Amino acid sequence: MGESTVETKAGQRPRTLRSDAARADAARTGVTRSGGAQTVVQPAAGGARTVRQQRLTGERAEFFAHDVTYVDTIFADGESPLKHARGVTLRGVSFQWKYPLWYCSGVDVRDSTWFEMARAGVWYTEHMVVEDSTIEAPKNFRRCRDLTLRGVDLTHAEETLWACSDVTLHDVVARGDYFGMNCENVTAERLRLVGNYPFDGAHDVIVRDSRLVSKDAFWNCENVTVEHSTISGEYLGWNSRNLTFIDCTIESLQGLCYVDNLVMKDCRLVNTTRAFEYSTVDVDAHGTIDSVVNPSGGLIRADRIGTLVMEPERVDPSRTTIITGDDSRKETRA
Repeated sequence: MGESTVETKAGQRPRTLRSDAARADAARTGVTRSGGAQTVVQPAAGGARTVRQQRLTGERAEFFAHDVTYVDTIFADGESPLKHARGVTLRGVSFQWKYPLWYCSGVDVRDSTWFEMARAGVWYTEHMVVEDSTIEAPKNFRRCRDLTLRGVDLTHAEETLWACSDVTLHDVVARGDYFGMNCENVTAERLRLVGNYPFDGAHDVIVRDSRLVSKDAFWNCENVTVEHSTISGEYLGWNSRNLTFIDCTIESLQGLCYVDNLVMKDCRLVNTTRAFEYSTVDVDAHGTIDSVVNPSGGLIRADRIGTLVMEPERVDPSRTTIITGDDSRKETRA
């Protein structure tokens, strides 16, 4: 019941596919099949189930699972094994194929692994916590809400964490371009990111005690605060609004240009040239800023500015106040 036979090439054994209804029935009864063998899971208090040390295969292997704990279990070949799951706990689980957790709610993951082919692993999911896990697959976490990652390694984080809201990142290591695009309400602490174009289009973001090796970070953003962090990469923060950096070290060729309301407190700008072009600024920098070009207005305080360029045909120099600790070389082009 609930199975259909699929025709195969000559000489091959016919294979059966369970219908979605059969899979949902299995989720209710606690009996599933893996590789043709029956897997009986252990019932727990309150009608919850525990699936322990199993290898589950086939499309939608645990479709619509509710209140299930999976321990030391492998989700092998087969797309969308936990689609529409609710209230699931995963411990020591391995995902080996695509789309494992879509349209889910109430997911608690620990000590688990997404392998490279578990691409696009978590989309359209809410109320999810992932701890002490490794995610090798790209394009994870898309349009999710109320998401916490703690102690997670994202080794191929290309196009990961897109259009998510209410996100907490703690002790996350990520490598890949376009991380965090169009996210909102993000708090990241001890984030170590290597990859370009992070947080493009994001808003309401707080980053603390982190290190980003990234060009074009925080483009097209609004309401971003970065504290006690290091950012290395050209073209930081272009076309953004309300960017604040507190006690940060920044290295950025042509960084922090085209920003509306840039605030920097107790920061260091190392090897940073052509900074603040067409930005409105309130900058307090220690040490030398190698060069500043055509800020739109505001205040810049630094120990020294290597080269200051204010072109009257492009900006109004009277709108910007420069305070330095020495007789910096200032160049005004007629």
